[in-house]
Amino acid sequence: MVKSANKLDNEKKVFKPNYMLVEEAHVKNWEAEIEKGKDMEKYWAEKAEQFEWFQKWDQVLDESNKPFYKWFTNGKINLAYNAVDRWIHTDKRNQVAILYANERGDEKKLTYYELYREVNKMANALKNLGVEKGDTVSMYMPMCPELLISMLACNKIGAVHSVVYSGLSVGAFVERMNDAKAKILVTADGTFRRGKVIDLKKIVDEAMLKCHTIETTIVVKHAGNPIHMSELSGKEIFYDTLLEGEPDECPVEEMDSEDPLFILYTSGSTGKPKAVLHTTAGYMVGVATTLKTIFDIHNGDLWWCTGDIGWITGHSYLIYGPLLLGTTTLVYEGAPDYPDPGIWWKIVEKYGVTKLYTSPTAIRHLMRYGNKYPTVYNLSSLKILGSVGEPMNPAAWMWLYRNIGQEKTPIMDTWWQTETGMHMISPLPVSHLKPGTPTLPFPGVDIDVVDENGNPVPVGEDGYVVVKKPWPAMFRTLYKDEKRFVNVYWKDIPGGVYRAGDMARKDEDGYIWIQGRSDDVLKIAGHRVGTSEVEAAFSSHPAVAEAAVIGKSDPVKGQVIKAFVILKEGYKLTTKLISELQRHVRYELGPVAVLGDIVQVDNLPKTRSGKIMRRVLRAREEGKDLGDLSTLEDG
Repeated sequence: MVKSANKLDNEKKVFKPNYMLVEEAHVKNWEAEIEKGKDMEKYWAEKAEQFEWFQKWDQVLDESNKPFYKWFTNGKINLAYNAVDRWIHTDKRNQVAILYANERGDEKKLTYYELYREVNKMANALKNLGVEKGDTVSMYMPMCPELLISMLACNKIGAVHSVVYSGLSVGAFVERMNDAKAKILVTADGTFRRGKVIDLKKIVDEAMLKCHTIETTIVVKHAGNPIHMSELSGKEIFYDTLLEGEPDECPVEEMDSEDPLFILYTSGSTGKPKAVLHTTAGYMVGVATTLKTIFDIHNGDLWWCTGDIGWITGHSYLIYGPLLLGTTTLVYEGAPDYPDPGIWWKIVEKYGVTKLYTSPTAIRHLMRYGNKYPTVYNLSSLKILGSVGEPMNPAAWMWLYRNIGQEKTPIMDTWWQTETGMHMISPLPVSHLKPGTPTLPFPGVDIDVVDENGNPVPVGEDGYVVVKKPWPAMFRTLYKDEKRFVNVYWKDIPGGVYRAGDMARKDEDGYIWIQGRSDDVLKIAGHRVGTSEVEAAFSSHPAVAEAAVIGKSDPVKGQVIKAFVILKEGYKLTTKLISELQRHVRYELGPVAVLGDIVQVDNLPKTRSGKIMRRVLRAREEGKDLGDLSTLEDG
């Protein structure tokens, strides 16, 4: 790929660590920690010592049946015990574990002791309903404390949970329920969204006509909207009624390290969602270690991950990671722009949030409203910011750094996937940062950028992101589809490496620049151009809030770029602005950026986890079948 001078300038823009954070950081020397991580098994074994084990492992990593790796073999442990039970015997007993708030201003606090008692009651109730170790319990719920309690209750008794995002349509819900063969469903009357109550129970009633494995539906009285209790599929019972009289003590199930923990369906940005299966011990070690190290979690922190629990970000870094570290996690139910686009910053000020983890999609959306909302609130409590999801373009990075971080708060730009379970590429608070790159692989993780033959590509050239060695939080298979697991992830590139499906390049410092999904890479006049860098070029223009690009067939160039742009308030896509954008993008990327059409849109097709579904844009452009739309935000 041809590099423009401007792109090289971007890669030389380096932000040094905040010396005050370095002083208190768990890891004070990035390079030394990476070197330490090269002895991978020793590194992860040391990290596993932070937990309480019923029985220690025999072997850190079993590679005898590649790619079906096993971690901490024959170890016995329980996630809920380590996330909740062990803290009630410490000074964290009366510390707030879960701080729930919603867009209406309601709030609820649960200390670790209160959470312990509620989890035990729910665990006992599930056992009384016939749930046994290995059974699947599905959840279709709002972002509310009862969802976290239900997940932890499953952990405690050895049941497998399958959380279905509460914004999905009936068809997508039914597909996931039947695929997982869930025995119990936990749901709620409704959820709050932009001043309205969405009736979840009505959706459940329709879905239950086609879900025949559900024996009992448990309904949380959450939104207070009137609902009808029926017996369309099994019996129905209110959550509070179910827990009445249940004891607040429950024996913990000793789980094997490799026992299944949860099934989670991918967001579907590249096609039909896949049922990813994660197991117990390695997942625990991976998510707790990465959160502690990257976001430097200490006593007194108030952690806020804005991701929904229905996606992997919510699993790993809203519930499990924070609770395994004994910190307070904020759970917010509501949109980032309701009742106004300052609501997030109001919450930061009100509660004194110290570490905030969000998505580039959300940041780009809030950028549309300018800088007026962040300036209204005191954001001085923030120490570290973080990003997850799509690649964070430099313009969004700088907006977040200047307006929210006030040019002193570092941004931990993380790259990982549902399949990886944990952060894989990320800086640490002691790292030198460059806007637009998640920097280097996490210590103990071996990632490279290679060509289709598995050979490392030269600096500045695009290649495939691969993980060369196993990592503890890795998924173990695709549920009931081992053949697809092998074919999709482990066969395409020689060397037995995991193919992540993303394209990237390395700069002279070894920093990895994610270009986007390999299916989305544009091929223009013999050059590969990543969608993310073209979109970043558009978004760096002051008129553009967000952009998505696809390749459009061209008889001469092979492909040219078609761009869909969302403009900031006060701008319109005039002929003059189109010419200006064309010049701007060519300046940013060089002559390889051959632009076709630029069109203005009000929104972009995205998954409900915030990823742009470029395949939908391509299908619409070519008049083809749109494929699976179960996770489309407006589908």
